Amino acid sequence: MIITFNELRELKDKLPDGSMKKIAEKLNVEEDTVRNYFGGSHYKEGEGTSAGIHIERGRNGGYVHIDDDRILEIARSMVE
Repeated sequence: MIITFNELRELKDKLPDGSMKKIAEKLNVEEDTVRNYFGGSHYKEGEGTSAGIHIERGRNGGYVHIDDDRILEIARSMVE
């Protein structure tokens, strides 16, 4: 799946407080991994890991190729 980076950040901005933690618990991953999915950079030991996204710089903040859309789909359902 490919979306713009700006679309991904807009979705993140619409999420209710505590959403990163809820998504992380639902998928049994670190909370920082979810933050990294939305453009964060929390990669220190014991923190988040790569979130399966690849960012190509360009218009609209660039494009994001998403390998695994589970976080995206959960976030979308939380906004609806």
